[in-house]
Formats: sequence, C-alpha cells, structure tokens
Amino acid sequence: MPNREKNEKVLKIEKKWQKRWGEAHLYEPDLDEAKKPFYNLMMFPYPSAEGLHVGNVYAYTGSDIYGRFQRLKGNDVFEPMGFDAFGIHSENYARKIGKAPKETIEKNVKNFHKQLDRLGMMFDWSREINTTHPEYYKWNQWLFLQLFKKGLAYKKEAPVNWCSSCETVVADAMAIDNKCERCGTEITQKKISQWFFKITDYAERLLKDHEKIDWSERTVKAQKEWIGRSEGIEIKFLIFSLKADPAQWRDNSQFSIDIFTTRPDTLFGATYVVLAPENQIISNLKSQILNFDEVNEYIEKSAKKTKEERIKEGGEKTGVELKGIKAVNPATGKEISVWISDYVLAEYGTGAVMAVPAHDQRDFEFAKKFGLPIKQVICLNWPKKNCPILDKAYEGEGNLIDSGQFSETHSLDAIKKITEWLEKENIGKKEIKYHLRDWLISRQRYWATPIPIIYCDKCLENRKNTELTTVDGKEYAIVPVPEKDLPIELPLKKDFSVLSKGKSPLAEIESFVNTICPDCGGKAVRETDTMDNFIDSAWYYFRYISTEFNDRPFDKKRAKKWLPVNMYIGGHEHANLHLLYTRFITKVLYDLKFIDFDEPFKKFRANGLLVREGAKISKSKGNIINPDNYVDRYGADTLRMYLMFLGRYEEGGDFQDGGIVGIERFLNRVQDLVGIFLKQENTDKNSPILKERHKTIKKVTEDIESLQFNTAIASLMEFINVAQEKNITKEDIEALLILLAPFAPHLTEELWSQIYPEQYEKDAKYSVHNQKWPGYDIELTKEKTFDMVMQINGKMRGIFNAEIGISEDEAKEIAFQNNRIQPYIAGKNIKKIIFVKNKLINIVL
Repeated sequence: MPNREKNEKVLKIEKKWQKRWGEAHLYEPDLDEAKKPFYNLMMFPYPSAEGLHVGNVYAYTGSDIYGRFQRLKGNDVFEPMGFDAFGIHSENYARKIGKAPKETIEKNVKNFHKQLDRLGMMFDWSREINTTHPEYYKWNQWLFLQLFKKGLAYKKEAPVNWCSSCETVVADAMAIDNKCERCGTEITQKKISQWFFKITDYAERLLKDHEKIDWSERTVKAQKEWIGRSEGIEIKFLIFSLKADPAQWRDNSQFSIDIFTTRPDTLFGATYVVLAPENQIISNLKSQILNFDEVNEYIEKSAKKTKEERIKEGGEKTGVELKGIKAVNPATGKEISVWISDYVLAEYGTGAVMAVPAHDQRDFEFAKKFGLPIKQVICLNWPKKNCPILDKAYEGEGNLIDSGQFSETHSLDAIKKITEWLEKENIGKKEIKYHLRDWLISRQRYWATPIPIIYCDKCLENRKNTELTTVDGKEYAIVPVPEKDLPIELPLKKDFSVLSKGKSPLAEIESFVNTICPDCGGKAVRETDTMDNFIDSAWYYFRYISTEFNDRPFDKKRAKKWLPVNMYIGGHEHANLHLLYTRFITKVLYDLKFIDFDEPFKKFRANGLLVREGAKISKSKGNIINPDNYVDRYGADTLRMYLMFLGRYEEGGDFQDGGIVGIERFLNRVQDLVGIFLKQENTDKNSPILKERHKTIKKVTEDIESLQFNTAIASLMEFINVAQEKNITKEDIEALLILLAPFAPHLTEELWSQIYPEQYEKDAKYSVHNQKWPGYDIELTKEKTFDMVMQINGKMRGIFNAEIGISEDEAKEIAFQNNRIQPYIAGKNIKKIIFVKNKLINIVL
C-alpha cells in the first residue's frame, strides 16, 4: 500500500497539470490552421452505469501514448472523444430502475468525463460528441436518406432472431449460443418487415480494398471470413412430379431449381437434393407433394430454430422427403429424391444443395440416418480399382471415378472441365457467392435514432410513389422525410417501465405516429422502428472534425485535410460489425462524391485483452477492476505505465495487484534522478552515458511506433539503472523526460517544470508535451564489441569479448591462449577450425 501522504501529493500534482492543460487548451489543435494534421482516434465508449472499466483504460492509454508520441514528433495531433450512448443496454437499465434513458445517460456521461479526465489523456473535449443528441442523430437520418435515394436502403419481410425480453431483433453476431448477448434470453425466430442496407453490393470491394490499408492481420482475416467469398457454379436441376407422364417430364418440367456448388467435380455423386424449409419452390409444388401436411409441420418447427441451432456441427440431422417429387441429376440423367432439412439455410447459395454424401460430412450423416445412397466419385486409391469403404465423408482431392467422360481426371482439373461442360450445355453458369448478408438496421426499441420514413395511403391511391409496404395489414406508399425536416426527434416516452408487447415502443406514442405526408399533405403515419446503433458509430469520425457546423454532417474541406484517420485503435471484437459497417458507409459516401477517399482508417490496430491473476475479468467471477481505485492509490501515471508493461499491447496481459508496485518504484527513481541532477553544479559537461542515451532513444522510438510499449518501458528502466551510477548531463535528463512523457504525462510535466520554472511562468502553453522528440546518431547505437563463443568439438567451453569484425587469425590467437581452452587442446591434433564471423570459433580435434 503506498504511503498515504505521498500519494495525496501525487494526486495533487496530477490534478494541477490537468487543470493547467485544460485552461491552456493545450490539446485543442486548430483544425483549419494545422500544418501537419494527424488524426489519432480510439473507439468511443458506451457510457454504462458501472463506469469506465480497466479494458477501456488499457485501450485508451495505448492510443494516447501513440498520439502523444506523434505530437512530440512535430505533428498536429487531433485526439477527440465522445459517447456512443444509444442502445438497448441503456434502455434495459432505465426500465430496471424506472427512469428514462436520457436521465441515466446524462448521469453516466458525467461520471465517464470525471474518470477520463483523471487519466491524463490528451482529449480535445471541445469537439465532444454524444450520439443521443438530436444535433448528432439528425445526420444518422440524413445518411439513411442518402442510402435510400441511391437504392441501398430497402424494406422487406425476413426471418430474424428475436429476443422476447428485449422485445427487439438480435443481430447474428450478438446471438451467442442461441441466447441474447444483452440479457441471456433464448432466441426465437420471427418473420417481420425490416429495413436493410445493401452492404452486399459492396462485398467485393470490401474484400479487395484490404490491400489499401494497414490493419491488424487478425482483423483483416476475420472480415474476409465474414464476407466469405466463394467461387463456384449454379447448376440447374429439373424438378418433376410423379403424376406427370414419365416419358415427357424432361421436356415439360414445370419447375427447376438452381443449386450453387464450389465442388462441381462431385456432381456425378449427387444422390439427392435438399431444400431449405423456407425455399419458395416448396409452396409452388404444394399440389404435387403427397405428404404436404408432414412437410408443412416440419417447416413450422424449423422456423422456431435459430441459424446457429440449425447448422451446429455434430447436431442431429432431421428432414422430410417431398413424396411425389423427384429431381434429375443433370450429369447422370438419373432421378433422385428431394428432401427438406433445416441444415440448409435459405440465405446461403440458393437455399438448396446437391447432396453428395460420399464427399460432404453433413450430407453423409443425413444419408446414413435416412438410408439414402452414397456414391463415391473421388477415389484416394486411384489408379487401384478398389476404393476404401467410407466411415465418414472424404472431402479432399483425388481422381474422379464413375464420372462419365471425366473419370480418371484429377478433381482440381475436373472442377474446371465440368464447369465448362455445364456452361456449354446451358445447365450451369459460373457464380460468385458471399456469406455476407445485407445489414439489418431496424430495431424494435425506443432508445435509438428514429427512421426518417413516412407511410401514406393517399399517395398509394394516387400511385405517386412506387415503393410500397404493409403496416399492420394495410398497404402504404413509402415516403422519405425531406432533409429540411430533419431531425425527426425522439419523443419523450412517459411510462417507460411498461413493455411494448412486441411492437416498437414508438408505435404507442400517437403524437409521434400520426403525421402529415410531405408529398401530398394527407394524413400519414411514421415508421416506428428505430435504427441499429451501429449506424451511430459507422460515421462518427466525420462528425468530430465538424461539430460546430449545424448545416452539414461534416465539412468537406476539413475532411479533405484530416481524413482518412491516421491511426485507429480498438477492440478486435468489432471486426465484423462496427469496422465493416464503417468501411461500407465510407465507400457509399465516396460513391456519392461527398469525399475523395473510400477507406476510413489508414491504420488500425486491435488492442489485446486483459485477464486478472490468469482468469477472465467478469462480474460473475467477482474480479472486476475499477480503475478509480488504482488511480486513488497510485496515481494515473503509475496505472498507465503498469497497464502498458503487462505485455505486448496487441496481445494483452495479466493484471496482478502486486505488480504495480514495481512501476511505482521506477517512477520514484526517475524523480530521485531529477533531484540529483538539479543539485549538480556542472550539467553541461560531456555525457558519460552518450551511447546508452542514443540506444535508448532508438529503442523507445521504434517500440512506440510498433506499439510495443512494454519493451519501451523496459528500455527506460535500463537507462535509469545506468544513469543513476553517473553524473548525467542536461541532455541526458531532457531526453529521459521526453521519452517518458507519453507514458507518464503528469510526472514528466512536473519534473520539466522544476528544470524550467521561468518558462512555465511566462507561457501558459509551455509544456514538456510541446518539446521535440529527441533524435539519435545511428553510429552511436551500433555495438563495437560482442561476445565470441569458443567451442571444442561443437560444445561451448568459454566466451571472450571481441571487436566486431575480428578476423579468424585474431580469434584463433586469442582462443588458443585462453585458460579455458588450453587444457582441451594441449598435446592434441587440431583437425580444423570452424569460424563464424562475429559469432563463434569452433576447434575440431
């Protein structure tokens, strides 16, 4: 436990400098006059009632260190902060305590401000944003209208993940283990009319443009997997009814279905077809299906399952055959059975698969359960005649068998040849498919941005608008709200404790719902769903640079100067939602010619995660770390440095309560060293640690550039060890304090003021953080000597310190005279000498 009196002094010093920085507007760059703009951005927080957590502090500290470093290198660094304050968390919490979200958020934001201010971040609070303020979400609505006009916002009925507790749609990525991530309620499926953004139109660009940006490798990999590009072919399978004349069904088939596959080499092994329960062709074939009641019952059961339940690996396969219906394998001409099963999803491919049980494990399990034929068409033993008996599907490569003209062809060649054959016969065409789905933006909740859409039945009658929708069973024309009428403000919901019984909460506020159509002047109703709050964060980096403008979402001139963002730091968990959506919105704005760049962040790095004493940090484990407690006990600088010393910033570390004391001791040593320096009479002499200083500058510079803060701190500790033993110079102490400044901004400011008190009195903006980052002489960082290893028959027998570049003859002479080596070679015949320059000499006897 730190000394109470000493700690009170530390807190007093930190508060003093925070006050001075604020009053001097030290961290508020002139965005128009800046000569070397550098936009340093970190992910803005959701202001929870629990307050700032240590994960926030870890992420923000690393980002702040990098920003301060860039400032000391002469850049005009803009480091803003705001609050991502809309969302279901706030709504649920407000309902729980019986207050409106607006009240709770205002209180939480004040607390976050207080916590963040204590940490010594160089935030430009003059440009703070809050997504719940109308002057912010007005531009969410503007953005929606731009996408609507471009045809990228549309409404359709679709099955969604539904949380009955939160009374809203749950995104796939937030349905964890078939439960709502927010409240833990079991997810069900529900079909409702929803608004979507056509992010799929940008799938290829979102993939290809990873080449343009410098992002964390794991984040890029996660996005590529999420987008999920697949090259393959759509093959036409004829569907016919057994009621039809068998002699005529080929020419007179009423139905066919296109099936996408990336493995056309296995087509000859397709022994049945499986449809997703939602596939439209099932209802089209209703009159031909002999067991339609059984099929329909299965469809209804499947509708209650989530996607995760349906595709769970190793899950029991279920399904029903469509009796009275057959398909034709276009390669063999043979009829095959048609089934429905919930392991096939409507949104992937075409909602149908050609089942090749010998070469797909899911198909294999299904075929085994229902006794369906399994035909091998790729053989591992080829050219031997007998293929191995399969106990599971073989999904690898090999040579084709029993595949007509393509038999004996290797599967990789067969993919190309069979594709060409199918296209030539007009029964297939090459296609590219994506795992990525369109962005579902509708939410059935209150605390979010209202969607700027009006529904008018009079315009429908006049056919003034062609886009239609159904609301509560009635058809309406879709009318966008004119931009001049924005924002559509979120109305006050008085009785917030009452659940909305499946409707959007706004639907219960008649004064909001009932309105006048801007097109025809007739009575109309508003859209009552609200927007996904990922829209709030998909463009927020634009707003920071233009908070003073109320007539535009961002200033184009400012955007040209400051964007794209130079460095963005945040959690890897946002790879497939926030970060992907931000890239999409940026590309849309580029296409609409609002900006001249199409990627939001030049550089993105994902910070690591912390554990505590080896265990994941969570409420259930009771090991939550409140950063306030550690600031109270040790000060912000000590906490900042301890967090950065835990391990590689991009990997995270293990927070152990005892470890922070070592950092406290280090900072005490820095203060002691400055105190000794100030008492020295001659501080302008030649430095006795010149080489060590230049090596340290080089190492810390390179480490901060690569976000290896832990090793940068270690270098500073080594420098202190050397410096304490010498009478250091002014240049030594200045270099130390500037190198340390990004990590410990308060302490270094205090110590710098002790060295230059007059400058601080004259100039309110004078600061260690306005100094110039020290340079280094590369020659002084090079080692002049090294430890040469001496070996006898490959075994190390000693070392000696040698000058770099030592010759073989010089090394032999020293080795032969070495007391450790002489006993081994005395009277022995030396067969040869192996000399590795600047590394070792090996004497072979």
